[in-house]
Amino acid sequence: MKTPYERLADAINAHTAVVFGVAMAVFLIALFGLSMVTMETGDDTYIDKDTPRGALLSHYKDTYGSDAIMLIFECDDVTDPAVLKYIDRLEETIRRERYIDSASGITDMMKQINGGVLPSSVAEVSAIKSAIPAATLERYLPSSMMTITGVTLEPGIQSTVQQQVLDNIRTIISISSPPPGLTVTVSGTPAFSQEMGQEMGSSMGILIMAAMLLMLLAVSTLFSHVRYRLLPVAIVAVGVILTFGLMGLFGIPISMTVIGAFPVLIGIGIDYAIQFHTRFDEEMQHGTIPQAVKATVANSGPSVLIAMLATSLGFIAMFLAPIPMIADFGVTCVIGVVCCYLSALIIVPLFGIITKYRVKEKTGVLDDVAACELDWKGCETEPFHKKGSRGSLTEHYNRALGSVALKIAKNPVPVLLIFGLVALVGFQMDTRVPVNADQDTFVPSDMPALLDMEKVTRTMGSTTSIPVMVTGDDVLSADTLKWIDGFATYELERNDKITGASSIVTLIKQYNNGVIPDTEAGVRDVLSTIPEDSKGRYLNGNMEAAILFSTVDMEMDTARSMIENLVKEAAWYPAPPGTTVRVTGSTEMFAALMDDITNSKTTMVIAGFVLILGFLLLVYRKFNAVTPLIPIVMIVGWNGAIMYLLGLDYTPMTATLGSMTIGVASEYTILIMERCEEELARGLNIYEAIQTAVQKIGMAITVSGMTTVFGFSALTLSAFNIISNFGIVTVITVGFSLVGAILVMPAVLAVMYRFSHPHAVNAAEIPAA
Repeated sequence: MKTPYERLADAINAHTAVVFGVAMAVFLIALFGLSMVTMETGDDTYIDKDTPRGALLSHYKDTYGSDAIMLIFECDDVTDPAVLKYIDRLEETIRRERYIDSASGITDMMKQINGGVLPSSVAEVSAIKSAIPAATLERYLPSSMMTITGVTLEPGIQSTVQQQVLDNIRTIISISSPPPGLTVTVSGTPAFSQEMGQEMGSSMGILIMAAMLLMLLAVSTLFSHVRYRLLPVAIVAVGVILTFGLMGLFGIPISMTVIGAFPVLIGIGIDYAIQFHTRFDEEMQHGTIPQAVKATVANSGPSVLIAMLATSLGFIAMFLAPIPMIADFGVTCVIGVVCCYLSALIIVPLFGIITKYRVKEKTGVLDDVAACELDWKGCETEPFHKKGSRGSLTEHYNRALGSVALKIAKNPVPVLLIFGLVALVGFQMDTRVPVNADQDTFVPSDMPALLDMEKVTRTMGSTTSIPVMVTGDDVLSADTLKWIDGFATYELERNDKITGASSIVTLIKQYNNGVIPDTEAGVRDVLSTIPEDSKGRYLNGNMEAAILFSTVDMEMDTARSMIENLVKEAAWYPAPPGTTVRVTGSTEMFAALMDDITNSKTTMVIAGFVLILGFLLLVYRKFNAVTPLIPIVMIVGWNGAIMYLLGLDYTPMTATLGSMTIGVASEYTILIMERCEEELARGLNIYEAIQTAVQKIGMAITVSGMTTVFGFSALTLSAFNIISNFGIVTVITVGFSLVGAILVMPAVLAVMYRFSHPHAVNAAEIPAA
């Protein structure tokens, strides 16, 4: 009975036009899906809405939260009556826009003090300024050259709607004819998110182009022995388009970390294309095109599939991460490597038939050696070399690898101890690598929106608040209102990071001469006098209320500690029976993200090892299937050491390093073991088998590793710090993977085969007759 791969090969040979038509139809569908790809930069990339924390944050933002757009006005004198008149007119126009809740600034304060009329002279402006409390005046008018107006959006509107509102406000400003010398800058969280999305799109294009150019360089240099040597690059380009298309069709958004997945899958996918192209070229040297198609698809297809599945399992481990952007990174990588694999499997034989493929004329022994060494299984016989031929450099490299492997195999314990000790130290260093969850450090430091946000923060202080949600049977009862008032006062007195607190109690006291009514009827009477818009910011029916704590601008580590204390103090300061108190908000989310990163990186590594071990046991059905994972354990330890020594942080992106390492490195170590098993089956003893395995496919692994390095190195060019740092460590990790496969794997095999292949070991120790 024919295998699916044999059936596919027969279909390609017998119905080339049909297979080509189906492939083109899939490609066109992917192009359609490409237009549906979306960028995502909001909270949904950091927290899962289905978790209790995510659901609470989503509920808070939909019910109470409202993102503010900041308008920064700058000129020689913003208190000039003509400038104030322009600001007031602009605010009135913006207030009439849909989805705008309010707009307020220095002009509103002046009108409130001046009987609802804007001052018309410099003298009136000076008099009004002197009547405004100094702290309030400094917040909205830090100098005569700058003032800020806050535009509050309606709670719960989608990010796409926010972008429309931003565009509308920019249009209004562009046609508003500001006074000469006045500049108006749109800032705030929505503007920051919008510009970050635009930067992400630009960065993604640059990274993909850089990765493809580096692939062109690598393939042109290392893959010159075949005809159409740039075909693998075209195959990977098709794989990337298919990946984009599927993401668009299935609604998988592109986030900050997902951008980094594309150079990664380009680096990995190029290997699959090279393997199929090389096998096809070799089969063409001694057969016809139909025979080459069948041999390539039916023989190399399953072998490459095993390596692809092992790599995918490392990425699948990321699905367990509680951070959506990490899970999306894993999904994108899995989709990408599968698309690249299928593209190579289909395009190489189709291309061979359509172009009537002919092998390249040999210009020297180097071509024969390269073709042989790049084959997935290595050479069946040792290639012949003429003395002084151009292939001598490749030959010397392979023989050097074989010689080193033999020495390591005969003395495995010292090698394992040295590399194992380094890994053990690395695991200890890994615990000291800091965790960074500050979004501002992820983006380019010179991004205009970030600089504008920093300007706002310097002027007005922190523009974010930490909400505390209070729920119960009746949050408007006298006991609950007094608890809210007492807890807010307690935090203001004890916590130097909190600068203010506002709640429904604040409004009740404001509308009731500074006191809380003692009766429910009194509370209802006061509430009836408070505008609905004002109450809606703190109250949701009579079963839920929010306390908003404003804070100083803090580093994320400090904010994390403060929130932990706030949670403890909320428990220590007991609320009335039946009342629940929970902390939420964006600051709490990013603080919790630090714990999520720490926990998820360990979970993903363990899951990756378990998945790949289960897969190897299923494929090989024997105990020594664990062998390829032993060097990878060491590589993961080395990663921790290099991150500590380079002073890098764990971010939502570098948290994926462990599971990604497992997926990438497993391909190399599995290849070494497969080849060693093949040599043992031929009757070689253990040392000969290890030496031959490394010698025959050492170049293949090196070329594969170097092409992957070229793909990953494109990440270092990103303007996003989170991506460029990830690029640095992934390039180093691929180097570690080569070291683990070529140097550590022979030692592991020598030790493991003493138990699984004792006869082969004994044969090696019996002296020749």
